[in-house]
Amino acid sequence: MPLRDETVAVKPIEDDEAFRGLSEPLARASTVVFDTVDAFLSRHDRFYDGYTYALYGHPASRALERKVAALGHGTHALVVPSGLAAITLVYLATLSPGDHVLVPTNAYAPSRDVCTRLLARLRISASFYGASDGASIGSLFRPQTRLLWVESPGSMTMEMQDLPAMAAAAHARGCLVAADNSWASALNCKPLSLGADFVVEALSKHAGGHGDLVLGSVAVSDEPLFRSLKDTSRLLGYGAAPDDCWLVLRGLATLSVRLREQSASARRIAEWLGRQEAVAEVLYPPLQGARGHALWQRQFTGASGVFSIVLRSAPIASVHKFVESLQHFAIGASFGCHRSLVCPTPPGESDRPGRIIRFSIGLEHADDLLADLEQAMRHLRGS
Repeated sequence: MPLRDETVAVKPIEDDEAFRGLSEPLARASTVVFDTVDAFLSRHDRFYDGYTYALYGHPASRALERKVAALGHGTHALVVPSGLAAITLVYLATLSPGDHVLVPTNAYAPSRDVCTRLLARLRISASFYGASDGASIGSLFRPQTRLLWVESPGSMTMEMQDLPAMAAAAHARGCLVAADNSWASALNCKPLSLGADFVVEALSKHAGGHGDLVLGSVAVSDEPLFRSLKDTSRLLGYGAAPDDCWLVLRGLATLSVRLREQSASARRIAEWLGRQEAVAEVLYPPLQGARGHALWQRQFTGASGVFSIVLRSAPIASVHKFVESLQHFAIGASFGCHRSLVCPTPPGESDRPGRIIRFSIGLEHADDLLADLEQAMRHLRGS
């Protein structure tokens, strides 16, 4: 008997195995179905490497996790809803009440908020150390210290940290090391190869590359650490949408080309800004003579298009006019997008004298961006 229309509308069509494309296929689903009762009842045995429910993994997230792990020279990776979710996951998977964590003062601000507003409620203490204090990090450990956090370069102030030396100091004391690698991406730095145990990236940034998604990842080289992350993510209800994972997979295919173009433009623009009277300092470790340049050369294979400048003393109104008069830079807090962004920081955001403004250089022509900066700079000249 032929099926009725209502059933035909619901029943899935068999996959057309004769069709193959260049990109990963996209499967949207929440429920995972099984062929037998035994397979259904034993589904939790496949929690770490199979499919049990789409919240815990689907074809797009698995493909992205394999690629993130491979690019980072790791063995496993986990994709979660955001970069901040990835940071929080590492904290909660490694720390227990009574433990202590060391976090640099230059770390992503919401990461510091997690320490002071969430971990503190769980009786987990945090100490914030100067990002340039890496050489003396050993004196900051306590008997209760379980985790050392590193962000190099800092997401706003661009300080570099000696990850191998700091990781060695932490491991000698039985502490784990987590590194935020969002500035560089896995193409330009491999923190797992430099001593880190966890590498966090905001895939919303360079990997996604187009400002249209929010996603994060954690990569490791240790099976027990991966299982701890996976267990904790399940309890937190973390899941990554198939469409977002698919978009990041597509973004990764062009990441190397975008980073080369963006870093080349950033170098030109950073050098030009460094010659302007209103600019006291350019914070961009890839530049010869910049702070942290020697460490950047040792630990990185390339650059991104993200840097900051420190303005000389200028009236707040002039700074606002400078930023608001930019025509090719959108005002926004993210980076790594195809469009150029500018992010002014409030006074007192860092211990650097002067006011810091961060730029994320996009894929516009560098000459157009330089002309835009030139016309906006008049608001700072003479102020």
